[in-house]
Amino acid sequence: MKIAVIGTKGLPPKQGGIEHYCAEVYPRMVKQGHSVDLFARSSYTDCSWQDPYDYEGVKVMSLPSLSLRGVDAFVTSALGAIAASATKYDIIHFHALGPSLFTCLPKLISNAKIVVSCQGLDWQRAKWGSFSTRIIQMGEKAAVRFAHGLIVVSNVLQTYFLDTYGRNTVYIPNAPARYGESDPNFSYGTQLGLEQKRYLLFLGRVVPEKRPDLLVDAFSALNPVGWKLVIAGGVSDTKLFTSQLLEKVANNPNIVFAGELRGQRLWEIVRGAGLFVLPSDVEGLPLAMLEAMQEEVPVVASDIPPHKQLISGGRGRLFEAGNLTSCVRTLDWAINHPEELRAMAVHAKRHVQLNYSWDHITCETLKLYTTLLNSPEPVRIYEQQQTGLAEVLSKK
Repeated sequence: MKIAVIGTKGLPPKQGGIEHYCAEVYPRMVKQGHSVDLFARSSYTDCSWQDPYDYEGVKVMSLPSLSLRGVDAFVTSALGAIAASATKYDIIHFHALGPSLFTCLPKLISNAKIVVSCQGLDWQRAKWGSFSTRIIQMGEKAAVRFAHGLIVVSNVLQTYFLDTYGRNTVYIPNAPARYGESDPNFSYGTQLGLEQKRYLLFLGRVVPEKRPDLLVDAFSALNPVGWKLVIAGGVSDTKLFTSQLLEKVANNPNIVFAGELRGQRLWEIVRGAGLFVLPSDVEGLPLAMLEAMQEEVPVVASDIPPHKQLISGGRGRLFEAGNLTSCVRTLDWAINHPEELRAMAVHAKRHVQLNYSWDHITCETLKLYTTLLNSPEPVRIYEQQQTGLAEVLSKK
């Protein structure tokens, strides 16, 4: 198959769940004999739009982009859709709802089958203004109308599209990234003034909907003896929010703002954490949480549906989303019940190993591609079967 990919910033991945997804899935497809062209943003790849390059067999083509919030993704997605429509592809795969606004172009011009992956309802994210929110919502409607196949990464997203649009979808979850070896001496953590298993870790983009501010307030109120809080993550169009958060933690020596971590430093800080905390109000299926679970780090999270899907059933502890008192109470319980928490972490790791695999994800995605190319009707049946399966799993 000849496959085009639109909506990702580029490869290799620097930040963002979609980029890490593409880095895992598409090289696997290439190894199975398929051809993959990925349309990227020149602002992300630092490469000229005239000079394509290879990433583990994937051909990455940088497109002209503008360094303006929201406009960058809009322009490169439009150019990618035009370029893909003018080339003979079997599959054109759009990632995220905003870029899906342009699914109409290849649907009208080319014979390619259109696939959209929804990692989350991006219009819910606080960083977008009213205009950008409306554009993303238009992209959502376009995806429902024009995509031959619609992939979602969580049960709650599958229910959303069925209830809102009567649209059946294919449930294919994400999987955690592969961690390499990290420093057994915990050297970087020591530089930050940390002690292994004696700190809470927030890992993710520092944006309002992930609620690092709530975690900071909860940690400050609890003030657990001998524990620290690490905030690790990049800034994503939310510099004002980040600066306000930095002001809030400036006078607390037990709160460490580590910034964006990658590679061995990231692996070291995740593995050394005593507790991984994700207080988000909005998520698709959080890769950072899956990675913590894979590394057998105990997890505490807000009780939004994607988090429930991952850690309900004794795989972690939940608190009421947005509720400071509930967050403080749950963190206090977790810090003072290490044995129970350790058992949950073991259970969580086993759950991830059994249910979240990149090889399985690649296989399921290729299965959808093949079904689409053979006949559109079986896809609707396949989506209906997937919806029914998700409903059964959500009741367990």
